Amino acid sequence: MVTDIILAKVPLVEKASVDEFYLDLTGMDKFYPVFPYLLSLKKTIVQETGLPISFALASNKLISKIATNEAKPNGEIEIPAGTEQAYLAPMPIGKIPGCGSKTVELLQAKGLRLIGDVVKNGPEKLEHWLGKWGLDLYRKSLGQDNGAVTPYHEQKSISSEETFSEDTNDIAFLEKEISRLAEKIGYELRQDGKLAGCVAIKIRYENFETHTRQQVIDHSASDLVFIRKAKALFHEAYDRSRKVRLIGVKLSQLDTDVFQMNLFDNPEQDKPLFNAIDDIKKQFGKTALFRAGAQNTAKDKARKPDDLWINRNANNKNE
Repeated sequence: MVTDIILAKVPLVEKASVDEFYLDLTGMDKFYPVFPYLLSLKKTIVQETGLPISFALASNKLISKIATNEAKPNGEIEIPAGTEQAYLAPMPIGKIPGCGSKTVELLQAKGLRLIGDVVKNGPEKLEHWLGKWGLDLYRKSLGQDNGAVTPYHEQKSISSEETFSEDTNDIAFLEKEISRLAEKIGYELRQDGKLAGCVAIKIRYENFETHTRQQVIDHSASDLVFIRKAKALFHEAYDRSRKVRLIGVKLSQLDTDVFQMNLFDNPEQDKPLFNAIDDIKKQFGKTALFRAGAQNTAKDKARKPDDLWINRNANNKNE
């Protein structure tokens, strides 16, 4: 509903995620005061959906994202063009998108804590400390971003694949990779609030010959369904006499119409489980929790059931 409202009122929209949008309002100021127009758009969304919404009007995507996060919950702000650097300067370095904890720790050890400190140290030092990312971080600290708003198109499929460093015919290993890939795209599917009605497997052999096989399923958002179907398709398609260079899993025939009605095969049991799993991944990262059946470490010699979950950071005191 939010997407439809925005698309009806703004000429150029990028849907960054299920609940995040970038709007390009270039030229609209000739006809409307832009900030009041956005306030009116927000009011319409709240009235028609009952959902809170925050936004920031700025000269580029970087500033709008940072400022929107600062405006939450349910707030709004305008960062006038030319004030980007001054706006960012007093903020902690970690506010910059893509600046992870390791980068923050490294810069703090060198006495840099605020975004303004990054600018003061100049691009040469940042490049020396962080390589190319240092130059990118410096530009972001200045509030510079040339990223364009990419027009929104409804996603037709979600897929993930892995090319191996060495060709392999290890069935147990390949099954684990299939589990890992299916779990990964299952999480992305649920974050987009969608169901998948078709599962496909992709196999590329050592001579680069590629085979795919797919099968329609009842619409679902369950990792278990995707893993089982993907493994079944793999065993139907795989030539055991050949080594595999690449394996891939794809979900297609995406739908939102029955999202609330048929999210999981067993809604009463599965929905709370996957909600809890997804919450952990959102807080600690996509790889923080995974099925033992998707583990491929040297320690994992024995096969483990797909319904056993492992925290990758088991020694973390915040586990």
